[in-house]
Amino acid sequence: MPIIRNLTSALILLAVPSLTMAQRMTTEEYIAKYREDAIKDMVKTGVPACITLAQGILESESGNSKLAQEANNHFGIKCHKEWEGKTFHQDDDARDECFRKYSTVLESYDDHSDFLKTRSRYAFLFELDVTDYKGWAHGLKKAGYATNPNYAHKLIDLIERYNLEAINNEAIARMNGAPANAAATLVRQVSVKDKNVSAKSDRNVTTVINITPPTYYAEQNNVKYVVSKKGDTWVSIAKENDMMVWQVLKYNDALRDDELREGTIVYIKPKRHSAQQKFHVVMPGESMRDISQMYAIKLSSLYKKNQIEPGTVVQPGTKLKLSN
Repeated sequence: MPIIRNLTSALILLAVPSLTMAQRMTTEEYIAKYREDAIKDMVKTGVPACITLAQGILESESGNSKLAQEANNHFGIKCHKEWEGKTFHQDDDARDECFRKYSTVLESYDDHSDFLKTRSRYAFLFELDVTDYKGWAHGLKKAGYATNPNYAHKLIDLIERYNLEAINNEAIARMNGAPANAAATLVRQVSVKDKNVSAKSDRNVTTVINITPPTYYAEQNNVKYVVSKKGDTWVSIAKENDMMVWQVLKYNDALRDDELREGTIVYIKPKRHSAQQKFHVVMPGESMRDISQMYAIKLSSLYKKNQIEPGTVVQPGTKLKLSN
């Protein structure tokens, strides 16, 4: 019996690290979980959502750091003399430094935006365009947000690697007239006619953003697009924009019988051979055409850049090259 008890104890001890590792949040999960908080803060304060998320990822180790886990502090904000809330102590630049402790992660996000908005040393950042994430990243470093000399470059890398700029665009849509409710939230959805995705299923996948009609014009990668209204078809989009139907289909790598759902991005000019971003990490459910539409890059160019046979289904986690 003692041997069995010892063996059982040993097995339990061996299992503990596995359980701990399984509980770690991935960066993709972190983005999905907190993107809405970042968008709301951008609408409210003007702090770019992509900057907020990149800082959250970096400062909290995608929500896995001790400070994030035990104090809900995702931005490494220290107490400072005006802080009257709860505190958490740990070594940082010096021993036993005081950090702010929050009741919820949302409080941490709100405080982060307020922290930047109310401190004079960050005031110059709000003169930058909200799309200028590189300016914001370098500005944060210049203003002394972090001591790491590579801080700005780390933020920029995260924004480009995980396409956080697209989340900025979601917030901009709200700020530019879309009502602040669930119907106006831009959410990529995947429409697959056959759940058993085949190598030829790319044409059944559409990039959809839920946004209140009517159709409006915007640009991605300097390519003009419209957002389809309820009842729109490839034919009606072509007529509204003085185009031939074949042009609309060609510009969107689509077939005439492909479903056109309300809120779909429809390019009315040819997509580019390269995107403005360097890479994209494939998320679950994304097809090559879906990514092609996301970045306004020709589907054929996307396959060619990555030396992938046209029609191939890419696996989640694959890092795709978007530009030369």
